[in-house]
This record gives sequence, C-alpha cells and structure tokens, in this order.
Amino acid sequence: MHKLWIYAVIFFLSEEWFLTQGTTNSNVIVNTTTSPLKVYVNRNEAFNLGSDARLICSSKTWTKAMFVIWKIKLKHKTCKISFSREGQSSNSCNDGKSIQNSTDQSFLHIPNFSVNDVGVYKCDTAYKGGNENYNITVGVTVPPIVSAWLERRGNKMVAVCRAERGIPAAYISWSVTGNQSVTQQNNPDGFITVESQLEVPEDTDHANLTCIVRHQLWERERTETPKFRAANSLMMGMRIAAVFIVIILGLLIFALRKWRCQQ
Repeated sequence: MHKLWIYAVIFFLSEEWFLTQGTTNSNVIVNTTTSPLKVYVNRNEAFNLGSDARLICSSKTWTKAMFVIWKIKLKHKTCKISFSREGQSSNSCNDGKSIQNSTDQSFLHIPNFSVNDVGVYKCDTAYKGGNENYNITVGVTVPPIVSAWLERRGNKMVAVCRAERGIPAAYISWSVTGNQSVTQQNNPDGFITVESQLEVPEDTDHANLTCIVRHQLWERERTETPKFRAANSLMMGMRIAAVFIVIILGLLIFALRKWRCQQ
C-alpha cells in the first residue's frame, strides 16, 4: 500500500481548538466540543491483474456502521453501490463488484481485477458518533512479457531486450557494457512497453550476454539470453548461400572463357 493521509476533524460549538501531530503522515485537528467525528482519508492502492481485490472503507466494525455508499468513477463509466443495516441496498455497477460484510468490517469486493477496474473509489460510511469519507485512487499492477534477440545491422551486432505491456514500466539492464538506448511506449490502454538496444562489443562472448529485467510485481529479477531469431538465422543462411552461388558462377564463367580461349 502507498502513503496514507488521514485528516480527522471534530467540530464543536466552541471556537477553542488545538493541533496534534499524528503518526504515519497524518494530521489530526481536534476541537473541544461534542460534534460528530468526521474522518477524511486520501489513499492510493494497486492490485495485481486477475486478483480478487478488497477495498476497506472504514476502520469501524460493521456492527457500528449505519450505512455504506461507494461512488465509483472508472474510465468508461460511473456507478454506485450502497448498503444499510436495515437491509436496503443498491448496485448500478453490474460487473461483479459488491459490498461484503464480515463480523469485523465492511469492504468492497472486486473479483478478477482488470484494467477496467482502475479508477477513483469514493466511500462514505456513517455510524453513531460520526462518519468517514474515503477517496481511494486504485491502480493495477501487470507483469510485462519479456523477450530478447540478436540482430545484424551492417557490420554491427545489436542485442534487443523488450518488456511488453507491463504496469508500471519495467527496468532493463545488461550483463555487459556498451552503447545502449532505451525507449518507452505508453499505450492508450495504460500498458507500458520498454525496449533496450545494446550495441554488442566485438569481443563479447554471446553465452555471457544476458538481459536483466526488474519489475515491481516480481520478487526477483528475470534474465534472458538474446539469440538470433529463426527468421534472422534463415535470412543469414540465405545470404551466405547466395554469396557461395555467386562465387561458383563466377568461377564457372571464368573457366568457360579460359577454355574458349584455348580452342
């Protein structure tokens, strides 16, 4: 989870108040009368692609809550889900999202989290003595698809390593040093592709050449050994064969002309 900012305000009839410093980046303003407690929370969260997400709206137990309302703003739609202790409920999302209650707390359940679930989730909870307002910006974490290969460009050997369609962007490095360039493509659907190209030094042993990819979702780095693609290998073979054919034809033409001169 990312940083959490909590602002709790108690409003009273008196104008006397004081400020106390909370814990973990929180500020609490307390007045000295007896109005209902109001809590404002801004938070960022991210869930792995395909996971079952659980968004908690309040630190209060469900037995103390009077009602919960989720107002959800996604890229392609907005919807609302609500539930009260009296059993009244509504759900305009129609995509599997639902409010679930346990003996401890209420939470929003999002099954099979996808990029379509990314957005802003606002939650209001009322209970005896006050209410809590949460504003949660929700993102998704997606592992990239990694590939690596070698290319011949003129008289140079170039190694290419690509981390495709990941969120957030992956970081690419190499086991050897050399001239390299990195490009990043941000797709409209939110996925990010990173590509690194390395000009391989002539004295490099290809067996020791590896691409190293790191991503937020992985506990360990991934490595790939670049090799010539099948199409590139076939093209290279065809070029070599063409060179041999040209040489043989040249020798045959030379031999034929020499034979004619001797006649």
